[in-house]
Amino acid sequence: MSTTERDRLDGRRTLVTGGTKGSGRAVVARLRELGADVWVSARTMPAGYERPDRFVEADTSTPEGTDTLARRIAEGGALDILVHVVGGSTTPPGGFAAATDEQWLTEINLNLLGAVRLDRALLPAMVEAGSGVVLHFGSIQRQMPLHEATLPYAAAKGALRTYSKGLANELAPHGIRVNTISPGGIETEGYEDFLGKLAEASGGTREEAEQGVHAALGGVPLGRFARTEEIADLVGFLVSDRAPSIVGAEYVIDGGTVPTV
Repeated sequence: MSTTERDRLDGRRTLVTGGTKGSGRAVVARLRELGADVWVSARTMPAGYERPDRFVEADTSTPEGTDTLARRIAEGGALDILVHVVGGSTTPPGGFAAATDEQWLTEINLNLLGAVRLDRALLPAMVEAGSGVVLHFGSIQRQMPLHEATLPYAAAKGALRTYSKGLANELAPHGIRVNTISPGGIETEGYEDFLGKLAEASGGTREEAEQGVHAALGGVPLGRFARTEEIADLVGFLVSDRAPSIVGAEYVIDGGTVPTV
């Protein structure tokens, strides 16, 4: 098989959750460029979305939303590739005492149980087919949690990594590879807006705001966060025939932010 053939994903049936913005959108674009037949899910379909025939409106943080998505995808048979990008944090600042039970459950449902439920619904068909690839998007916060506002998010991502590793061990004998990608900061539109607001609030420059963000993380040796296309390239590699023996691994893409081995 040639190098080009090993990169290609022609006709492989794929689902990317949270695929309408940021890293998710970049992943969708990359996998389609490689030839995959990509379905996308998100809570709402953006106005003028270019592929409405491959979009499912569903909130995967709820059992009902997951069921809606799973039933729609199952209509076409087994997936070849499942990429769980959806996630995030909405907990307000204030440390551990400020996070209510409701906020904890919101973060756990969005960042852990949504993936667990969707896997439970869709992976049996992969097992029956005898092949497939699953990627879970984690976070470096499982190793360096930020306690001020995102501790519930960090805890959920830590649990997701443990779940992903166990799932990988169970499914590898069935020809299914499960891995985790754990980004640090990512240069998304939302991040750029955030820097602009920080700069405006402090009266400083965007560069000074960015330096402050990096300092709060203990520094980013590379000097910048990862770009969405770099995340997408890593996904493209891990779901391709270039990575047939990578199972249960975690790929950290953070510019060196995590200081430990």
